[in-house]
Amino acid sequence: MRCRAMALGLHSEDLQASWVDAYGHLNEGYYLVVFSNATWALQDHFGVGPAYTTVSGKALYTAESHIRYLREVRAPARLEVVSYLFDFDPKKLHLGHVLVVDGQERATVECVLIHIDTVTGKSCPFSDEHMQAFAQAVEEKPSWSGSRVSIRRAQNS
Repeated sequence: MRCRAMALGLHSEDLQASWVDAYGHLNEGYYLVVFSNATWALQDHFGVGPAYTTVSGKALYTAESHIRYLREVRAPARLEVVSYLFDFDPKKLHLGHVLVVDGQERATVECVLIHIDTVTGKSCPFSDEHMQAFAQAVEEKPSWSGSRVSIRRAQNS
């Protein structure tokens, strides 16, 4: 059975002036930059970041991601990211991040990362030690996990 663990506050950064669009708020593309930076921090936390790749020749590649924009972010802002590990298997991680500014959730992302042997270019299993660390950190999936892109239509009676 997987245990519930606390959220991980591993990354924060200031909103950069070059990330602000013509509407005066954080441009949509830069949300992913911030979330990507948080993913690097999460990988480092579990010992599967760049240093791991240098030593082992293995890396995590993003296979899929989904961003939800909840509230705009205007400069100046300190971008705080709370990270979660939702699920894992021997070759994949399903993780999520929540972007928080001034105590309010502004965006979420969830993504699936695949563990790759960079020499062969094929997926490969994590070590037993990594699997144990993941098992200790798995978080219950929030209601927004697994959402899909669609237009909600009113039901005609």
